[in-house]
Amino acid sequence: QLVLVESGGGLVQAGDSLRLSCAASGRTFSSYGMGWFRQAPGKEREFVASINGNGGATYYADSVKGRFTISRDNAKKTVYLQMNTLKPEDTAVYYCAADPNPLNYGLEEEMYDYWGQGTQVTVSS
Repeated sequence: QLVLVESGGGLVQAGDSLRLSCAASGRTFSSYGMGWFRQAPGKEREFVASINGNGGATYYADSVKGRFTISRDNAKKTVYLQMNTLKPEDTAVYYCAADPNPLNYGLEEEMYDYWGQGTQVTVSS
């Protein structure tokens, strides 16, 4: 069992930066591929970024590529999402998720078995 807790969300202005954190407790963190997803009001949840178990491979949605960076610290059992040059359209609840295959860093929700409760990010124009 893996428990995920996100933090770092908040209200910022367009162009600002935020760093989200997702702390894991439970089993060996490096055994999981990790992903960030987001859900805006009235929209379906969508993939944002993912990283494999050792942090050597990452994947980004086109909408955030070049602005967001996913990283992980396996010793701290934490995955991060550095978000720069935020836009109003980035407003959403952000979720981290864990895939039990450390080789994976995919974008499909069904690959992820464990989910956090989410953290709200609001970007004002």
